[in-house]
Order: sequence, then C-alpha cells, then structure tokens
Amino acid sequence: MRYRLDVVAPSIAEAVRYAGGWMFDRVMAGWDVNVLVTDRDDVRPLKILGAETVDLETALAAGDDHPHPQALAVAADLIERDTRVRVGVQRALDHGLTEVALWGEHWPVELDHDVDSVQHRLSAAARVFKAQALAAASIGDTAVGPVETFRSGAMSGPPIGADLIPAG
Repeated sequence: MRYRLDVVAPSIAEAVRYAGGWMFDRVMAGWDVNVLVTDRDDVRPLKILGAETVDLETALAAGDDHPHPQALAVAADLIERDTRVRVGVQRALDHGLTEVALWGEHWPVELDHDVDSVQHRLSAAARVFKAQALAAASIGDTAVGPVETFRSGAMSGPPIGADLIPAG
C-alpha cells in the first residue's frame, strides 16, 4: 500500500500555486498524489509535478466508499462553498488519522480552533518543477519561494510524512 495525498482545489492552477511544491516532494517520496478538481481541461501542470487528476464530483459522490488518504490539502474557500467538502474535512479532523492542511485567506470559523499555521520547506527540485508547472498553468508570476504555508489540523499521532512543520 502506498501513501496518498489528496488535494481538493477549485482549479488546477490554484492547486499548483498553493501546494505544488508539497505535491512534488510527496511524489518524490513515493506517495500517490491526486488533485480533485471539476475543471480538468489542461492537466500538464499536474503531470509536471507527478500528480494525477480526479473528478471532484465523482470523488464527493463516492463519499466513504473509497479509502481515506493519509494527507488531505484543501482550499479553505471550498470548505465555505461546498457542504460536502466541509463535512469531509471536519470528519477527517475529528477522526484524527488524516493530516489535514488548508490554504487560503479566509478560514472557516468552525475550524479556527482545530488548525495551526504550518509550513512545508520545498526541496530545490520542487522549486524548479513548481515554477515549470506554474508556467504551464499560464500563471505569470512564476517566482517560487522556499516554503508553502498551510493551516493544519491536529492529528491523534505524528503525521506520516512529517514534512509540515510549525510556522513561526
């Protein structure tokens, strides 16, 4: 069994912008990385990072019928817009076995007490591949910083990847 990171985003471009380096580093560590989006027109940016696309609607309809990932990254605004995403994230946080990371400007109020700021320090290779993926996604500013910042929920045990560290 391989470890799995699922990334839930409104678009491929947003997934690459906010979590592209983390996705690449997890792929290089042997993880399966799936990006769940509704728009799968141009998957080249994800192919550059080694990630696969999954139809978000199909995944949400399956609910608990498929195995849970060991890590989950979600755009915070999707939690506010889609009840199914909100319920899935809250369930993952409550269960405590899935590492949950959120990105975005606005945090759902009901999750504010369950998450802390964390960072992923990108490998040198991740920075290069993320820049290429951003260019493929037609994102003009392809400057890639050394870290990606998330808010992450507490787990009942240490995270499997242990690559998200407290920000500070």
